[in-house]
Amino acid sequence: MPDAPAVDRIDAAILELFAAEPRIGVLEASRRLRLARGTVQARLDKLSARGVVTGWGPDVDPSALGFPVTAFVTLEIAQAGHNEIGRRLAAIPEVLEVHTITGNGDLLCRVVARSNADLQRVIDQVVSTDGIGRTSTVIALATQVGHRVLPLVAEAARRAEA
Repeated sequence: MPDAPAVDRIDAAILELFAAEPRIGVLEASRRLRLARGTVQARLDKLSARGVVTGWGPDVDPSALGFPVTAFVTLEIAQAGHNEIGRRLAAIPEVLEVHTITGNGDLLCRVVARSNADLQRVIDQVVSTDGIGRTSTVIALATQVGHRVLPLVAEAARRAEA
């Protein structure tokens, strides 16, 4: 039996509304979507339990916090272990994400800094992490498409309907 779809059109509508207005509340969402309050709450609970919804916290812009420079750092590591190095990198506040990758390099990090000069300090901190060998850094000049998932939610719902 195939797996149940991750979301349907009702789930997608709920997710789109909460993404657009995270502080809306379940009662107001149910009114706007013309669904029972219990239906909205039950679907949100199921989406959370299945790991579709991973958080309800505010989105924070690093630039507004004084970190306008974004860079992507590819790391080559000694065989110290990806998980251990990931834990070490997590101790650096400016390291926002770390992914194990294929291709050139072993890990890809998204980092932020206060300036290009400060980026050097962040990279030096990353490189001084035990187990990291070579690095390659690219600085993001502008964001053309920011982190987003709603188009993916809509596509998943569309496929579930088909």
